[in-house]
Amino acid sequence: MKLNYTNDQNSFRQEVRSWLERNVPKKPLLSLDTKEGFEQHRHWEKTLNKGNWSMVTWPKEYGGRGLDLIEWLIFEEEYYRAKAPIRVNQNGVFLLGPTLMEYGNEAQKQRFLSAMARGEHIWAQGWSEPNAGSDMAAIRSTAIKQGDKFIINGQKTWSSRASFADWTFGLFRSDLETSRHHGLSFILVPLDASGVSVRPIPQLDGEPGFAEIFFDNVEVPTDNLIGNEGQGWNIAMATAGFERGLMLRSPARFQETAANLIKLASNYDNLAPSINAALIDCWVRAEAYALNIYQTASKIQAGKKIGPESSLGKIFWSNLDLEMHAVALKILGTQSELKNEEAKNISSWIKGFMFSLAGPIYAGTNEIQKNIVAERLLGLPR
Repeated sequence: MKLNYTNDQNSFRQEVRSWLERNVPKKPLLSLDTKEGFEQHRHWEKTLNKGNWSMVTWPKEYGGRGLDLIEWLIFEEEYYRAKAPIRVNQNGVFLLGPTLMEYGNEAQKQRFLSAMARGEHIWAQGWSEPNAGSDMAAIRSTAIKQGDKFIINGQKTWSSRASFADWTFGLFRSDLETSRHHGLSFILVPLDASGVSVRPIPQLDGEPGFAEIFFDNVEVPTDNLIGNEGQGWNIAMATAGFERGLMLRSPARFQETAANLIKLASNYDNLAPSINAALIDCWVRAEAYALNIYQTASKIQAGKKIGPESSLGKIFWSNLDLEMHAVALKILGTQSELKNEEAKNISSWIKGFMFSLAGPIYAGTNEIQKNIVAERLLGLPR
C-alpha cells in the first residue's frame, strides 16, 4: 500500500527535513545512560525546543505546534531518517505529556509541559516495584495525605532514566483499606526531594539505564496529584496505552532499523536463503506496523480512543525489534563478538540486540499483554 500525502503534509516534511539537516549533531552524542551523555541529550532537547520541534502535537501555548498525529508520524520518519539523537525525555514528552493533556488541570499543564518541552525537567517512570512488575495492581508504595501534602514511602525499581532524571511520575497507594487496582493515585515526585534515594541499576552493557528509587517519608504537595485521589489506575492505563500502542515506539524507529538491516546485508555475499527470507519478513513487518499506526492515528483523530488493541501493538513491535537484531547478528556471524571502537557499526548492532531483549518485558510483559488480548479482544475466559 502506498500512502498519499497532501501538499501541506509534503511541505511540512520538507520543513522538518531541512531543519534536521542543519541542526542534527554531526558527531554522535555519548550514551544517554552516562552522566555526560545524558546532559548532551538534554542540550539536544533544548535545541529541539528552540526550533519548536519538541513535541509537534502539543498546543502552541505549551511549547508545541498544534499539529495532528499524521504530521507527528511524518516528523518521526524524518527524525529517524536524519539519525537524530534518541529522545532522553521520551518518558516525559511521549507518556506523561499526553497524560497531562487529558487528566491534568490548567496549572499543572502550565507548570510541567513547557518545562518538559524545554528540557528543564527530564522524567523517569516510577511504576514497577520489587513485587509489582507487570502486575501494577500489586503496588505497595504508599502516599498518605496529611493536610496539603502526601507522605510517600516505599520503593520503585526498573525506573527508566531515573539515574540522572529530575522527576518521576508514579503510582502510589493512597488508601490503605483498598487492594489491587483500587485506591491508587498518580503523583509527580521531584527526585531531589528530601527522603528520596536513587540507586542506579547497570544494564547488560554496564551502563545505568535504570535505577531503583527509595522513598522515606517524602513530602510532596497535593498539587502534584494528577486527576483525583484514587483515580491512578485509570490514568496509568491511559498512559500505558500511549506507551504500548502509539507514542513511545513510532514506526519510523523500526522502518529505519529494517533499512539499516538491508544495508548491512548488502555488504555480504552468499547469505543463506533463510537469512534472505528473514530480511524480507522484517521489512514487510516494519511496513505493516507503520500502516497499522497510521490507521490508529486516523481513528484517534476521528474521536476514538486507544483500547486493549494497544497490547497487540506492543507484542508486535517488541518481537519485531528482537527479530531484526537477531537477524543482524546472524549476518555478522563471528564478527558479532566484536565490541571495539574500530567496529562501530558492529558495536551498534550488538548494543541494539541487548536492548531488544528487554522489549518483551518493559511496557508490560508480553505474557500479560497476551492475557489482555485473549480476555478483552477475543473474549476468552480467564
